[in-house]
Amino acid sequence: MITGHCECGRIQYEIDGKITDFSHCHCSQCRRLHGAAFASFAGVSRDKFRYVTGEADLKIYASSGTSDRVFCAECGSNILVDYKPEPEVLYVCMGTVDGDPPRPPGYHQFVGSKAAWHEITDDLEQHDIWPPD
Repeated sequence: MITGHCECGRIQYEIDGKITDFSHCHCSQCRRLHGAAFASFAGVSRDKFRYVTGEADLKIYASSGTSDRVFCAECGSNILVDYKPEPEVLYVCMGTVDGDPPRPPGYHQFVGSKAAWHEITDDLEQHDIWPPD
């Protein structure tokens, strides 16, 4: 069981499944919303994810025509991205995940728009936009 929570603890969730995708997104939107050089996400099956507490404290921001960002209305923690073209998957923000759950090898996406002041120093795959299917 994978668990996680927002900074203030109002939102708590659990995932009764595994992380199937692990990415680091460098797009300008993720950088602004996370206040960091990139945002890390865990792809999980929607039917394995559930809120334990705080669902009424969630806010949704339609960041594009294809993506909704879900965050805590109290502390502002980014919880997940609901990417509409993949209705069976949710992309949970790794910063809210408890511990160090098993995950597949990661990769970087949208490095074509990464922060100029950040250097990627690992050997993970890098993609200028979306990774190939």
